[in-house]
Amino acid sequence: MGIRQNVGRRLAPKVTNLSPKLTASLVREAMTRAIDGVGPLPGAAAAADKQLASADGDQAKAVKEIIESHVRLAGAQGFATNIGGLAAMAVGAPANIIGLALLQCRMIAAIAHLRGYDLADTRTRNAILVTLLGEEDVKRMVQRGQIPAPPMALATAPADDPELGVSLSNSVAQEMIGRVIGKRLASTVSRRVPVVGGVVGASADGYGTWRLGRYADRELLSRHQR
Repeated sequence: MGIRQNVGRRLAPKVTNLSPKLTASLVREAMTRAIDGVGPLPGAAAAADKQLASADGDQAKAVKEIIESHVRLAGAQGFATNIGGLAAMAVGAPANIIGLALLQCRMIAAIAHLRGYDLADTRTRNAILVTLLGEEDVKRMVQRGQIPAPPMALATAPADDPELGVSLSNSVAQEMIGRVIGKRLASTVSRRVPVVGGVVGASADGYGTWRLGRYADRELLSRHQR
């Protein structure tokens, strides 16, 4: 784990304590909007079905195209929220977190829908939240007992824990804030030239989204009967 990630994770709890709106409620709202649709973006299930039709029913191809389209969207929103330079850091960070959470939730939910998971099921939504953490963080947090299980196990759990969603939302919010803070600390020098800062933000957000998409593809196995 890099120095900037360690610094970001140490600062994240302090940021969430100062800004409680950037915790469970923000993440849950982003997930709801990602699944149901917001603005010009249709909901995750509708987007997934459209992509599957475009791929002539080829699920693997549809998943690949869903990941690629969300990587492009994440890069675009990363550029938009990071282009302001050093002066916009305090304003841009929440927008960046919201934008990434929404787009990445939508991508993961679309993949889950194609694999046969019910997006209205709380267990599926908890699995989507945990997938947002990324494979490395999931393994680390499961080992430390910070989260109960990886995404697949949560999605297929025999019973739902109604309190689990809130704790998972807080964990995800802190991790995402930590990543954004770490990314911004690492790119402080480049931010003295605003456009360069935007390129750094776009690249980091796009790459991070691609890694999450690949993780969701591997983790959320198909529930369709063969």
